[in-house]
Amino acid sequence: MVKIRLRRVGAKNKPAYRVVVADSHSARNGAFIEIIGHYNPLTEPATIHIDEEKALEWLKRGAQTTDTVCSLFRKLGIMDKFKLQSPELNSGSEPKSITRGRGSPSPQHPLSGEGQEVE
Repeated sequence: MVKIRLRRVGAKNKPAYRVVVADSHSARNGAFIEIIGHYNPLTEPATIHIDEEKALEWLKRGAQTTDTVCSLFRKLGIMDKFKLQSPELNSGSEPKSITRGRGSPSPQHPLSGEGQEVE
């Protein structure tokens, strides 16, 4: 699975982050696919630069965001744009496969015992 997450850069006790697209199994500062922005929480206010086109492209491809990156995207309005561009993901239509809940008996194995004679 591909994730959009933060990669730590900067000196000791002075963190800055790159927003990268990476495989979920790679290390935090390991291999990545693409840099799509950077984030510096130490400036006042915090500096956030993200290439919107690249971020939206990766979201459309199915990349998942971490919680922190998702909150950064919400601040910049990227998640709202993504939801507007992909209405099929947010439609209220029923899923293609409907599964039965635990309380529903299947037609092959009725729980009520209908059709059985009791002596």
